[in-house]
This record gives sequence, structure tokens and C-alpha cells, in this order.
Amino acid sequence: MPPVSIIREWPLGRPLDLGLTLGIHIHGWADPTVRTVDGRLVRAARTADGPATIALEVRGTQLRAEGWGPGASCALDAVPALVGLDDAPPPLPVGHRLVAELARRMPGLRIGRTGRVFEALLPAILEQKVTGSEAFHAYRGLVVAFGEPAPGPFGVRLAPAAETVARLPYYAFHPLGVERRRADTLRCAASRATRLEEIVDLPLAQAYQRLTALPGVGPWTAGEVALRALGDPDAVSIGDYHLPNLVAWALAGEPRADDARMLELLEPWRGQRARVIRLLEASGIRAPRFGPRMAPRSIARI
Repeated sequence: MPPVSIIREWPLGRPLDLGLTLGIHIHGWADPTVRTVDGRLVRAARTADGPATIALEVRGTQLRAEGWGPGASCALDAVPALVGLDDAPPPLPVGHRLVAELARRMPGLRIGRTGRVFEALLPAILEQKVTGSEAFHAYRGLVVAFGEPAPGPFGVRLAPAAETVARLPYYAFHPLGVERRRADTLRCAASRATRLEEIVDLPLAQAYQRLTALPGVGPWTAGEVALRALGDPDAVSIGDYHLPNLVAWALAGEPRADDARMLELLEPWRGQRARVIRLLEASGIRAPRFGPRMAPRSIARI
């Protein structure tokens, strides 16, 4: 007998591209919390009512969502915010022809929000100052080792709960390639998860302040979390290894830049800078690669 599910539908007043909108919540091609099955994007998540799995699909002018598990109803309640159904920004200021053209080409890219702070913090902390492949390997390993199977028929897994992460000793992260600094930051964040979840109800300035008050969480991590959990359309991840180069190359033809130059170039879109960054990231444009690149590190040398 197949597991019981709940189905809901919403009308779409304008285009919605699930891949573009929800891609920021996928951490590597082997992320065990997400799958694409028969055109549906399947996502496992924890909710206030318990674990859930949801499968999302755009059918013409309708968004269809199906949910499984004790948290299914709660997860489905959060779908409109997750995919940005209420994301109706003013037109982007005319600051660059490329940005205007990308916005025209990708009308289905929306800024949504999960409302789940620790869910966003966990991978963001793992991604601090390491290569993408290292971070994705660590995230997958953490989910497989300490998560649990999600409800429903798709075989996705839940990321470990905050209380599970808080109980882990720092050396439990070493087999995943995570050194003590990031391990301790994760454990600290997990131990304060209840307090951190409260920032979804705070003004953005106060939310950032509480995030960055956490030891080991700086502007980069706060920006990553604010975009995903809070849906901040102006979030900028200061301190990113690649982002300044992408922005400078796309908007000014400059192959290399620092954070100050990136912010200068993004200034015409203040208030919507995260939206512009998402358009640039989704465009396929890449700054020329030359000079030193960040290399994967061995945990034995950290």
C-alpha cells in the first residue's frame, strides 16, 4: 500500500522556474536531500510538526505539490514562501543592458524563503573557505551518517537535526574532511538553533546582527543564510572566492575584483542585489580562469 500523501495546488500569476528558484537549496549533484523524479522536484525537510517530503511540479499555470509524512501539511503550508509566490519585486533599475536582458530571459526566477535557519546554516558553515567539492562531500557525508530516511517513496534523506549535530564530538566530523574550526562552529550553531530560528520574525538588520553574533559566522555565511532562509532579495555574500570576479566580468569586463569593487558595481540595484547575482549566476557567464585556484586540502594538514 503506497504511503498516504496530501496534494495542494496554487495558480501561477506569472512564470515560475522551479530549477532556477530552488537551485540554491541543492548542495552538489549528489545531495541526498533532493531528487528530480519524472519532472518533479522532490525535497526532504524538517518542520515544526515533524519530517516531511514534498514533490513540486509546474503544470501549465498551476503549481502542484504533494507531501508525505507527519510534517506534510506544515511543509505544504510553506510552499508559497519557498517558491516565492509572493515575490513581486518592482522592475529592476536600468543599470546594465545585460541585467535587463537576463531578467527578460529568466522571468521564472524568484526569491523564496524556507523559514528554516539551521537548515541553511548547516551547509553554509561546511562551505566556509573550502572548495565546492569538499563542501558537497562533507554535506553528503553528514546527511548519510547522521540524517535519516525521509517519508515518502523517493529515497531522499533528512539532514541531521540540530540536536543531533549539537551532541556530536568535534572529531566525528574529521572523516568527512571537516576540521575542528568548522566542526565547532556547527556544534555551536546547533546548540543555539532555537534562538537562531527566531530571526525569521525579526527585521532583517536585527536578523543579520544575531547571525553574525554567533562565533564563526561572518558576513559571507550570514548572506548565504539570509538569502535562503529569510528570502532577502538584497543579500550579498561578502568574502566569496568567485562572486566578485563574476560580477566584475559580467558588468564591467574586468576579470578580477575584490568585494569593494563588486559592491560598487552592484550599487544601482541596491535592494535587489541578490536577484541580480542570481541572474548572473544562472546566466552561465564565468570570469576567465587564470592564476592560482583554491585547492582541496587534507584534513591531516589542518
